[in-house]
Amino acid sequence: MQLFFETRDLPYSLIELIGREKLLTGLSAYNAVMVGASGALYGVLVAFAFLFPNARLMLLFPPIPIKAKVLVPLLILGDLFFGFTSYSIGPIAHFAHVGGAITGLIMIWYWKKNQFDHNRWD
Repeated sequence: MQLFFETRDLPYSLIELIGREKLLTGLSAYNAVMVGASGALYGVLVAFAFLFPNARLMLLFPPIPIKAKVLVPLLILGDLFFGFTSYSIGPIAHFAHVGGAITGLIMIWYWKKNQFDHNRWD
């Protein structure tokens, strides 16, 4: 094994030093299943819209203020549309967003029904 590399031999020599199989297994890890928190964010978004329906929210594009009770259902309908059609861009888990929104709705409905505000620690 050569310890000192010339500049022109550096990329090839590093690949040989590390090993082709190790590099290929490292690159194949990027094709694995990814886990995100966007479903949980949709749950928080639905809970916010349930508690504050007239709050004005604004997307970056278009920068128009929209009430939460209008924006959140539009986002969920958009995820349903992209989930059932082939117009989605990239590997986005649209049904995970919808599942998070449904979970957030069930949780906030349960908490408001049982009035958890009286049981808070304060």
